[in-house]
Amino acid sequence: MAVDTRYRADVEAILSHRYDGGADYWTTSDKRLLKGSPFSAYNSALMLLELGVEPTEPILKEVSQLFFSTWKEDGRFKLYPKSGILPCHTASAAYLLCRMGYQSDERLQKTLQYFLQTQYVDGGWRCNKFSFGRGPETEYSNAWPTLTALNAFRFSEYLNNEPALDRAVEFLLEHWIIRKPIGPCHYGIGTLFMQVEYPFGNYNLFQYVYVLSFYNKAKKDKRFLEALEALQDKLVNDKIVVERVVPTLAKLSFCKKGEPSILATKRYQEIMFNLSKDQ
Repeated sequence: MAVDTRYRADVEAILSHRYDGGADYWTTSDKRLLKGSPFSAYNSALMLLELGVEPTEPILKEVSQLFFSTWKEDGRFKLYPKSGILPCHTASAAYLLCRMGYQSDERLQKTLQYFLQTQYVDGGWRCNKFSFGRGPETEYSNAWPTLTALNAFRFSEYLNNEPALDRAVEFLLEHWIIRKPIGPCHYGIGTLFMQVEYPFGNYNLFQYVYVLSFYNKAKKDKRFLEALEALQDKLVNDKIVVERVVPTLAKLSFCKKGEPSILATKRYQEIMFNLSKDQ
């Protein structure tokens, strides 16, 4: 496992949790693939990828097969065996598998088509689970699953070639203006959103700017540029300083709270590279 020596201890720490759920590969015996955050199968795989572990490594190949084992013929993923199939779960699975290089797999192609066919009227994606009751705000899509779906689509041939994705980008840009909690799951833009979180894990300023920077629809938009400026205002010597991290990850070197992160800064540099490319 060829990983930079600076991060080998972090990799080992993540690997040490692989049986916490009662089965191998950070999961449970009944394959609840999001259970146990931040050391779920989903988050652990993403962190290993972030630390430089190649998706071809046997352990990540096994995780990818776990996720594919939950794929349904209509393109959705059932990440909890005894619950409904939610768009946010399918978006997460799609992103992880695209990140691992499976974007051309026929199953992932069908999943991306599923999203294009189920887009809500405002351009985002939502579920019909109303945990907070119903109100005018729940008529919107859910912002976080929409951002996650766009994070998957950026690996595909649809990137900057599909009007439906421009509508999804517009929905997220408009949320920068709305700011209030919207969608059935009440995603808002407030104090926590504006704190730089790393590694990426929630609806957050850093990941919001990062994902949208891949989309031409956003790059010159005033709303996106305001979000980018808000992120840049937090830089220290051109480096990303982690403001918020899941407490159980606090001891890992790549994401120490209050300190510059080399890997997070690389994500910021990727944002700036995206913006420098011809549209």
